[in-house]
Amino acid sequence: MNVGVLYSRIRRDEKLLLSELRDRGHEVTKIDVRKERFGIHEAPAAFDAVDIVVDRCLATSRSRYVTRFVDAYDIPVVNDPETAAICADKARNSLALAEADVPTPRTEVTFTKESAIESIEEFGYPCVLKPVIGSWGRLMAKIDSRDAAEAILEHKETLGHYEHKVFYIQEFVEKPERDIRVLATDGEPIAAMARSSDHWLTNAARGAQTESIEITDGMADLVERASEAVGGGLLGIDLMETGDSYTVHEVNHTVEFKALNEVSEVDVPAVVVDWLESRVHGVEVTA
Repeated sequence: MNVGVLYSRIRRDEKLLLSELRDRGHEVTKIDVRKERFGIHEAPAAFDAVDIVVDRCLATSRSRYVTRFVDAYDIPVVNDPETAAICADKARNSLALAEADVPTPRTEVTFTKESAIESIEEFGYPCVLKPVIGSWGRLMAKIDSRDAAEAILEHKETLGHYEHKVFYIQEFVEKPERDIRVLATDGEPIAAMARSSDHWLTNAARGAQTESIEITDGMADLVERASEAVGGGLLGIDLMETGDSYTVHEVNHTVEFKALNEVSEVDVPAVVVDWLESRVHGVEVTA
């Protein structure tokens, strides 16, 4: 098969994927989205021979729009543009999880500084303020006092892009200094890792320590339900432990997997390519 890979920068994740595809004899068409022009009636020539497209765009804005165009060209794309749109927006992500009865942290969205303060005061301190768009733990704030809340909200209201004037406020979940990332294909877990840090943010991109962990039945059930809630695909589902259960706080659509591949006994790129092959040839595979 010929796999089109959308990218703006080739990272370690993409190198792993490209290597696995080429080792199996598949053709790869690398498509630098910075250089292409996407017409509404006709696909760029780069898409002429591809059987499936994999979105590995670094920028959320590019990912959301390019997948829409690829879908309009009637070319299978991973992930689906609707899944990308839901996962790229934390408010839509939270709504999808809640509507599917997937346990997720208590969350409110407000549109003015005054109503945001009311929500924050009702949540109590600490609570968390997140941008509705963004990844890698950037621009997230753990708010410990009203003074801090007022200062952060004023900065966002005055200096931020219009999306930063959508105040996404969430309860602070006491977790055991770690969260859990599960990589899944259409709800089927591939592998999981714990990301541990003394800091309240436990993203691997921010230096958290990672280790492979066993996927329990409870985790697998939540992963399947969370994946279905956002439309399925190749996803990273983030969970936090709350006593004997879990809460899903986010589902990621252009998921990084290099850190997981380094600590897991599972050959992650191999399983991902198995799944891509099944999407093209219609053969069901399980991790």
